[in-house]
Amino acid sequence: QLQASGGGLVQAGGSLRLSCAASGRISSGYGMAWFRQSPGKERELVAAVWGIDIDTYYYLDSVKGRFTISRDNAKNTVSLQMNRLKPEDTAVYYCAAVRGNLYTPQYWGQGTLVTVSS
Repeated sequence: QLQASGGGLVQAGGSLRLSCAASGRISSGYGMAWFRQSPGKERELVAAVWGIDIDTYYYLDSVKGRFTISRDNAKNTVSLQMNRLKPEDTAVYYCAAVRGNLYTPQYWGQGTLVTVSS
């Protein structure tokens, strides 16, 4: 239902773009989000976009100004542009489809690993 791609290894200060394609029951009526999980840490919400006529956005404080979430409803995709990456951004990133509570998605994609070297 959700297929994520775009992870990889990048040096600190570099950029990566994650993409996620939704299919099946997931329509534009869902909000879309990116979570991440680092070893030994709980999964955290990184960014989200939701809304019907007007998009509303959420960003984790530590990524504000560096990450941008965007979605293409016609293609049913969501992307996360990550700039000025830091080693602490290293994590497995998951896309998710949400309806209601952002922190309890209805659907999860498989994770994609982002590694930022110092």
